[in-house]
Amino acid sequence: MEWTPPTFWRPIRHLPVVMGVGIGLQPEESAMNATTVAVDLAKSIFQLAVADDQWRLTESHRLTRKQFEAWFANRNVSLVIMEACGSAHHWARWLTSLGIEVRLLPAAYVRAYVRRNKTDAADARALLEAARASDIEPVRVKSVEQQALQGLHRIRALWMATRTARINALRGFCREFGLVIPVGARTGIEAISRVLADPASAVPTLIRESMKLLVEEIRLLEARIARLEKELSSLARHSDACTRLLTIPGIGLITATAMVAATGGSVAHFKDARHFASWFGLTPKEFSSGSTRTLGHISKRGDRYLRMLLTHGARACLRAAALAAKADRALDPLRQWAVTLSARTHHNKAACALANKLARICYGVLRDATRYGDPQPRLARKIERTSWPVAA
Repeated sequence: MEWTPPTFWRPIRHLPVVMGVGIGLQPEESAMNATTVAVDLAKSIFQLAVADDQWRLTESHRLTRKQFEAWFANRNVSLVIMEACGSAHHWARWLTSLGIEVRLLPAAYVRAYVRRNKTDAADARALLEAARASDIEPVRVKSVEQQALQGLHRIRALWMATRTARINALRGFCREFGLVIPVGARTGIEAISRVLADPASAVPTLIRESMKLLVEEIRLLEARIARLEKELSSLARHSDACTRLLTIPGIGLITATAMVAATGGSVAHFKDARHFASWFGLTPKEFSSGSTRTLGHISKRGDRYLRMLLTHGARACLRAAALAAKADRALDPLRQWAVTLSARTHHNKAACALANKLARICYGVLRDATRYGDPQPRLARKIERTSWPVAA
């Protein structure tokens, strides 16, 4: 009697492979099931990883910019996944106009899903894996107005950095010639201008004219910054979210407009106030294991620009509160808490804690659409539900 090998011993007949499509799938079937597309963005080359409704990779394409724009015309795509990087919000808006759902994922979280070598194809496949993780929150797509407002802030930051560099250079030149310039940007520029206008000063004639050009450049940058801030002030007056944020202590024009540009004036996509503060990197970094819980310094993750603005605003608020406390003036609960905390711990720790609290207050103001100091709607509803009827 002839022995017949078991089924798992028999050689497997290989299914036909369609180039660029996958194992056992015809091109028409693959295009029909291609519901998800992961895109690794670049300036001129776009890498695509196409998956079916079972998240199985079926196609891989490397397209130019024109090919990428024409690729979605003949495809039935329901979801596009991209990293939240440069030009991602532009492509997200364009794909949304075509009726396609777009999901932007944080690039730092996608990196963990890249296996072995980093390539464009590997990055696109990693996007498919990261999109299936339920604990990765997608980035909200920004509107054109939000990105334009953020662009104004970036331009102002560049001009401020250039102005600071020019002032520091002038200070260094004066110090080399034995001249001491007082502290402060405005005071320093005025002192340097007087030195350069004095023919008997120690500044050599060879460099005097070039230093005057630097002073003129600083004056020009200050005029441009003032014009841009005037434009931001006009925008803030027409924004309800900005006007509400400006009622919070330590929140000024720059911080209010930057926060509206980053959030769109809505915080509905944040879980709670703590998650909103952690988005700025103002919550402690945690090192915990088992029953031991250790909280370190602030994480400094997230939006560095807004974290800087909130911290500077907290320092200004804390200093004003300390001066008011020395003058025996009455303080509101927020400032009183900040002064008490500063007396109990280090000044920098108190400033970071106050910045964290300011971020949480901003969350409450944007969530409830109220001004700072007004009765909170949620608290009022809770009191109304728990109040007892008064007998006549």
